[in-house]
Amino acid sequence: MADQLKEMPTDWRRALAVVAHPDDLEYGTSAAIATWLDEGRTCAYVLASAGEAGIDTLAPAEAGPLREREQRASAAAVGVQTVEFLGHRDGVIEYGPRLRRDFAAAIRRHRPELVLTINHHDTWGGVHWNTPDHRAVGRAVLDAAGDAGNRWIFPELAEEGLEPWDGVRYVAVAGSPRPTHAVAAEAGLERAVASLMCHRTYIEALTKDEPEGYCRSFLEGSMRGAAERFGGRLAVDFELFAR
Repeated sequence: MADQLKEMPTDWRRALAVVAHPDDLEYGTSAAIATWLDEGRTCAYVLASAGEAGIDTLAPAEAGPLREREQRASAAAVGVQTVEFLGHRDGVIEYGPRLRRDFAAAIRRHRPELVLTINHHDTWGGVHWNTPDHRAVGRAVLDAAGDAGNRWIFPELAEEGLEPWDGVRYVAVAGSPRPTHAVAAEAGLERAVASLMCHRTYIEALTKDEPEGYCRSFLEGSMRGAAERFGGRLAVDFELFAR
């Protein structure tokens, strides 16, 4: 029998979600974010790219601005108002100092206690190969949580007015094949469905299924899967790293 998932910690007020593409947060995490916002917590979104290479039938110059608009609408559907795009090129995001610096700067700007990101492991569920963008971004976020508090790693950030922030207490990885914690998020499910549906152009290119049915089926299935290890409660699971 798989180990039961632990409750996500609640001793935090500000979260920052840092992912690779538009829609990364909407495939599950947004239900948790909606639930946390109901509790009076805050969350901002930072995206490494605009997802401009994600739709085969649209050239990047057209897809990028469209996906940015869909992402802003998607964030608003769960109550998130701050969405930033860092301008890395979709599909070829590279792990390295530049990415870590950009994420450390974002952490210093927003000063979160909880940082959320996407699966950094090689696979999804041990079966499907993960994309290079997800792997690079997830690993850079884990590193940047420490970089943000070290004055001497990217000293130019302080010169730009971004003083070190060593207040990140947790990094939570969504979609991990090794989840450890979960948050009951049934209260956020309807907003999560609405949020994922905002990525209509992407979803219609991805599947021939009816969009709402596709979104609801995916999210309910994912949350029911977490519920099996979380006392039967519909939930979003995470691999949690404490600092």
